[in-house]
Amino acid sequence: MVDRKEREKKERERALAEWSPKTKLGKDVVAGKIKKIEDILGHNLKVFESEVVDYLLPNLESDIIRIGQAKGKFGGGKRRPWRQTQKKTSEGNVPTFGCMAVVGDRKGHLGLGYGRSKETVPAKQKAIRKAKLNILSLNLGCGSFDCICNEKHSIPIKVEGKVGSVKMILIPAPKGTGLVADDECKKILRLAGIKDVYTKSYGQTKTKINMIKACMVALKKLSEYVLEK
Repeated sequence: MVDRKEREKKERERALAEWSPKTKLGKDVVAGKIKKIEDILGHNLKVFESEVVDYLLPNLESDIIRIGQAKGKFGGGKRRPWRQTQKKTSEGNVPTFGCMAVVGDRKGHLGLGYGRSKETVPAKQKAIRKAKLNILSLNLGCGSFDCICNEKHSIPIKVEGKVGSVKMILIPAPKGTGLVADDECKKILRLAGIKDVYTKSYGQTKTKINMIKACMVALKKLSEYVLEK
């Protein structure tokens, strides 16, 4: 795990060294006119280059959400990162791989992306790039009645999100509770910097894509809560 993180960090540093910004926003970031990601998100500026996020958030980490399922006996295959679909053509079946990635710095910055390609590696790269373009700044806090630490280990308010038939509710929890959530949702919550939270989910939660999106819709309300403060 450490080797993979170091390798990704070196690749990101090399890409930034070779980066030549094409948008005005990217040129302002390189020139030092924009020093924080909040300066971009606070003014609702659209980010078209993922290097902008890498430049402003050097400690960004990434993880893959297991949205696919391998073939198994009686439909009991294990979860896997790639969601495979096929298209019927005159030349035969053409497979396509879908991948969902999440990026975060464990300090309130979080992004989710989905990528598709004919191969697994390009699909992963597309998903990570889109996740960086969809970066959010969340307002963390301690909103539990059982905790008075005033530290940013949980969420300040109760939020919920709904996508399809899946509804996800996030509830503030006292310090030491941990992440009471699905394993795939834990990846998102950890990268967001949330250490303690209760969750409730309803509907077809086995559809991981809808469940992850519902979790992101709930977390996005924390971003809107920041703008209202």
